[in-house]
Amino acid sequence: MNGMAETRGKTAYLAGLAAEDIVAQDYARRGRPVVTRRWRGPGGEIDLIARDGDCVVFIEVKKSSSFARAADRLTRRQMDRIYASATQFIAGEPRGLMTDCRFDVALVDAMGAVRIIENAFMDA
Repeated sequence: MNGMAETRGKTAYLAGLAAEDIVAQDYARRGRPVVTRRWRGPGGEIDLIARDGDCVVFIEVKKSSSFARAADRLTRRQMDRIYASATQFIAGEPRGLMTDCRFDVALVDAMGAVRIIENAFMDA
């Protein structure tokens, strides 16, 4: 049984990497290059970090069978951890904590389609 859990875990990990690749390509096509992947800060990992002009874009990638199921996987606790890590990241930027930034959520469905929700944390 432990081998099955390992296999499922590895499959989920690889699916997550593939979803991040798809999202990174989507951002690049729109002129917002991903500059960092899987950046780890005090709150945990930020999946992707992109640039949109002078704005730093922190991207949480969620993959599931549908966009709705993927969106349901984002929790308040995860958002708080991403904020904590993002704060440390932008502290190292030339403008420090005055750096313009936003938090996007990229949803990926079972077919590999992408839906981006810009400023997804605004009302959270």
